[in-house]
Amino acid sequence: MKKTLPFIALLILLNASCVSTQSTLKNVDDNAPALTLTNENTFVITAFSKDKKYGYDQDYPINIFYRNTANETINQERFLNALTGPKGEKITFTKLESCCPFPTKRTDLGAGFLDVYELKWDGQKKPIKLYLNIYEKGILMVPVGLSLKK
Repeated sequence: MKKTLPFIALLILLNASCVSTQSTLKNVDDNAPALTLTNENTFVITAFSKDKKYGYDQDYPINIFYRNTANETINQERFLNALTGPKGEKITFTKLESCCPFPTKRTDLGAGFLDVYELKWDGQKKPIKLYLNIYEKGILMVPVGLSLKK
């Protein structure tokens, strides 16, 4: 029993340290306008980011919270399907992983994860990776180096 109690305390301490109580996300905006859908079931996006970190850096993810997170991939697809390569090329995307835990009030666990997607298109030299966040709101923009479907 004497060895069990310190072990349990260590587990609790390690578990609590997995998610910081301070978020490192820089572009969360709870006052961002509600996202709307086009007839093609993609998000309406009118802004283009000038920040090269937007979407490419885990501290500046693309925040695509839309009503709820019941289906975790539908909002990501709604965003990614609205994009093209820099010259209008059709993109393909693959979810690589979930990473980078952060605190959020929008989950029962009190924590969320970012999803990392790889984007490819014809003529591209190297695939790009974007960080997407389904738990928080923010101004939805086209990341630097990409374009919108017309």
